Amino acid sequence: MKIVLADNQDITRAGLQYVCSGMEGVEVARVSDKAGLVDCLKHDGHAVVVLDYTLFDINDVDELQILSLRFPQVQWILFSAELTGDFVRTIVAVSGSFSVLLKESALDEIRDCLRFALRGQRYICQRTTELLLTPRDKAEEERIKLTRTEVEILKDIALGMTTKEIAEKRVSSFHTVNTHRKNIFRKLGVNNAHEATKYALRAGLVDSAEYYI
Repeated sequence: MKIVLADNQDITRAGLQYVCSGMEGVEVARVSDKAGLVDCLKHDGHAVVVLDYTLFDINDVDELQILSLRFPQVQWILFSAELTGDFVRTIVAVSGSFSVLLKESALDEIRDCLRFALRGQRYICQRTTELLLTPRDKAEEERIKLTRTEVEILKDIALGMTTKEIAEKRVSSFHTVNTHRKNIFRKLGVNNAHEATKYALRAGLVDSAEYYI
């Protein structure tokens, strides 16, 4: 069976390849962007995809859902440095094909997650399970911790600017701004720009006199 590594960090890919090399009957493929991932899955729709949601060029939960519907036999392992409880609750409700694994997970957990996915089973790592059990009011307090850059980008999102336009304005790459965008959505526990703007207005992160929904 094929395991597709959709992660842009060289050290992470190297570590995952090492882990996968000890698994019998497993072929490993690497992709660097969404187009490459889709092309790979067109040729093998029964793969396991290890995806760094935070750094890869996937925009939001809706796009993940579209991919899961397009490739229903694929098992997805969301392998990221940090994910909020609300995000995890949303994604596990979307489909049983999504597993969640944090990059801080122990090697045994990483191996277990891969084995579960190869058998078509969901796996939620211990740290994420604890996060899901955290009272929602405490999670709410922890959620709104945006950096100054993220607040600036959120304001541009509220103005209706696209990721490309924000990147051009900031003289930055599309990938960098898209990563900030996903981090903002994750921290606010929202799935799209409309929800992010509403949340930011309610929380006082943007001025309602300047910005609109």
